Amino acid sequence: MSDQQEVVISIQNLRKSFPGKDGQEHVVLHDVSFDIYRGETIIIMGGSGCGKSTMLNCLIGEYDISSGKVLYKTRDMDAPKDIVGMDDADLNEIRKRFGILFQSGALFNSMTLAENVALPLREHSYVDPDIIDIVVTLKLEQVHMLPHRDKMPSMLSGGQKKRAGLARAAVLDPEILFYDEPSAGLDPVTSAAIDELIIDLSKKLNVTSVVVTHEMDSAFRIADRMVMLDQGKVLKIGPRSEFEALRDTPVEQLKTREEKLMNQFLNGLTKGPLTDAEGMSEFEKLLVLSDESNG
Repeated sequence: MSDQQEVVISIQNLRKSFPGKDGQEHVVLHDVSFDIYRGETIIIMGGSGCGKSTMLNCLIGEYDISSGKVLYKTRDMDAPKDIVGMDDADLNEIRKRFGILFQSGALFNSMTLAENVALPLREHSYVDPDIIDIVVTLKLEQVHMLPHRDKMPSMLSGGQKKRAGLARAAVLDPEILFYDEPSAGLDPVTSAAIDELIIDLSKKLNVTSVVVTHEMDSAFRIADRMVMLDQGKVLKIGPRSEFEALRDTPVEQLKTREEKLMNQFLNGLTKGPLTDAEGMSEFEKLLVLSDESNG
C-alpha cells in the first residue's frame, strides 16, 4: 500500500447534534463517512451553516461526538484508534501528532513571534533550550518570517499572523495539519502566498493537510481531493478534477438538484438551489427533495 492510499483518519457514520432552545436536539452532521489519506491535501467545503467547522472541531476532539467513529492511524500506531470517548491523556498524545492553524492565527499577544512558535516545544518536548531556538529559526525561515522573530503580534499584518501561526502549527513536525479558513480576511495576493506555503510545507514535511474553507480560488489551488457538505451531509467527495469538471459544466446540462447546487457554490452564483431554498420552510424543502428523489 502506498502512502497516498494509506488511511490516516477514517470518519465513520459521524453524527453531531446540539441541544436547541426548543428543547429538541438539532443535528448538524448526519452520519458523515469518508477517509483521509496520508500525504494528501483534502478540502472540506460548503456554504455557511453546512457543518464544516463542526466537522473540524469533531476531528480535533474539541467537540463530543453524538455517535460514530473518528479513527486515527499515525505512524507510531500498530492499529487505528478511535478518539470518540477517549480520555484526555490519550487524546492529548494523538494531538501531539497534529498541528492546527486557526482562522485568526491565535497568537498570544504577550509573547514575541519566536516565543509563540517555541511554545509547543517548551510544553510538549524535552528539547534543550539551545535546540529549541534552532528549530524556531528553521520554522520561521520556512514561512519567510525570520526577520520578524522579535516582534509582538500587534506589530504584524493579518497575513504575517497566519504565517506565524503556520510556523507554530508545524514546529513539532506533525503528521497532520488542520487549517481553519486559512485565506479568510486576506487579500488575493496574500491568500495565494499562504496557499503556496501550504503546498510547500506539505511536500517538504510530507504531512496530511485537512483544510476547511469556502474560498474556491484557494481550494482549487491546493486540493488533491475535495469534500462538499450541505446541511450536514456529504454531497460529493472526489479528486479536484471532478469538481473542476462540475464547476465548468453549463448548468442546463446538469440533471440533479445536488449537481446544480454544487455548480452554484463552486461558481459563486446568486441563483440556484442554494438561494432558491432560503425562503422555504423545512417542510417545503423536504417536499422538493422527495419529489426529486422519486422523479
